[in-house]
Amino acid sequence: MRTDIYQKITDQIVTELEKGVRPWLKPWNVEHAAGRITRPLQGNGIPYKGINVIALWSAAMEKGYAAPVWMTFKQATELKASVRKGEHGSLVVYADKIIRTETDAKTGEDSEHAIPFLKGYAVFNVEQIDGLPEHLSLNSWRLSRRL
Repeated sequence: MRTDIYQKITDQIVTELEKGVRPWLKPWNVEHAAGRITRPLQGNGIPYKGINVIALWSAAMEKGYAAPVWMTFKQATELKASVRKGEHGSLVVYADKIIRTETDAKTGEDSEHAIPFLKGYAVFNVEQIDGLPEHLSLNSWRLSRRL
């Protein structure tokens, strides 16, 4: 059975709302942010956008992560690091569209159609990963936040 990504994200938001939390608001008062709020960052330093910001803020608050940096299992492996056994990733989504060109059988004319798609995948916070280079470690992140 294929996972319904829309439903998973909706369920996560509804769960937060049932707790009395509006997850689309910046978590100004959370301790895990060391006094400053930042958008969640990909391992390469690029900030996440859209629903991924809410999803990862929520995951960080729920699990108590101090670092805002997230990466895939593959990205960690490429850095010769490893996700700790038993750790679970957090869902993020990638949205885009593909352009298909179709030829009308009657007229012979080509027409382009955009087909939107959504792909979900798991990312892990750097606090779930052992053996990362120093510049991606939690200690490095904490030091840079104090400066």
